[in-house]
Amino acid sequence: MEMQSLEFAQLVFDLALIQCFLTTFPSLHFGMRMLRAQLARCTVPMATRACASRDSAGSAAGGPVEAAIRAKLEQALSPEVLELRNESGGHAVPAGSETHFRVAVVSSRFEGMSPLQRHRLVHAALSEELAGPVHALAIQAKTPAQWRENPQLDTSPPCLGGSKKTRGTS
Repeated sequence: MEMQSLEFAQLVFDLALIQCFLTTFPSLHFGMRMLRAQLARCTVPMATRACASRDSAGSAAGGPVEAAIRAKLEQALSPEVLELRNESGGHAVPAGSETHFRVAVVSSRFEGMSPLQRHRLVHAALSEELAGPVHALAIQAKTPAQWRENPQLDTSPPCLGGSKKTRGTS
């Protein structure tokens, strides 16, 4: 059975939300198993496309903000590649935060656009998240040809803000 992309996004969001609360409410394991079974039965909208999600440590992860970002970019840009990394763990924010992200989005919609125009498209799709929970978003917006030349998500420099700032003693 094929699911509408919004239904799929809602399932992913629900699954991510349950994962966030598992440590506090172990009884949610049953609900998570049911959602995973539903996801396994559906046709993934990006099944033929590259899609990855990593947190800053490189492990697979995903919370409700990440799920919303993914769904909105998929809907707005129909990307051939969508890689999303939650880099919040490398910043002065509480553990489990979803405030700092890096995204690589590859879409034919970017053909003939300047980098600024591409970023504006991404910002428009994520205006709600950027006005609320997302503090920082690093964007790699490429055409398919550009991605083939360099198919990797860049790495952000270490955070020196907040309590992690190193100060001189002079």
